[in-house]
Amino acid sequence: MNETIKVILVDDEVLFRKGISFLLDKEENVEVVFEASDGMELIEFLRGNNPKPDIVIMDLKMPLLNGIETTKIINREFSEIKIIALTSYDSKSFIINMIDVGAVSYLVKKATPQELLKTINEVARRGFYYSDYVMNIIQNDSIANKKYKCGFDASFITSRELEVLQLICKQKSAIEIGEELFISPRTVEGHRNNLLFKTESKNIAGLVVYAIQNAMFFLDA
Repeated sequence: MNETIKVILVDDEVLFRKGISFLLDKEENVEVVFEASDGMELIEFLRGNNPKPDIVIMDLKMPLLNGIETTKIINREFSEIKIIALTSYDSKSFIINMIDVGAVSYLVKKATPQELLKTINEVARRGFYYSDYVMNIIQNDSIANKKYKCGFDASFITSRELEVLQLICKQKSAIEIGEELFISPRTVEGHRNNLLFKTESKNIAGLVVYAIQNAMFFLDA
């Protein structure tokens, strides 16, 4: 990836935050443009006349304004910014809550530096990145809480759009989808935009959750 990925780090643990910043500063295609110790500090920065990031790496439990509430505000006011949750908490409730409010990826702090870098690059390239573990939690939550809409009428989605949607859920890029379906990446993007409009999803991550909740995609498919 040639373009620089602009990142903001938000974590009240200064030593951890500085360690992540040090790691990312070594990457040629990543630039840390700001660090914040809580959500309020981040929101004030974003509302000011400052450069906007591509990605915010967000802790969950912070003083003044936690990660969930901060993510809600960012999705409402700065929807183009993508949120990666990076936290010590790996319980299903935390993961589901962050995804529900718009996080496009979820990592626990025991992840390796390689996993973090891969997540940043995948989110920048695809718009979201969920591990198999997180994808399973989304699917199992849909089943356990009866979020599946089994009688759902998907007739408003064309067969080609459904094919594209299922490949998006497999975390394939527009180029990869185009190669598999023998269509151009631009055509793939057109189908993707149609899907976002038809499902009223705010982003690609929301589209994936929508597909799972409406039984349009299963992990063993």
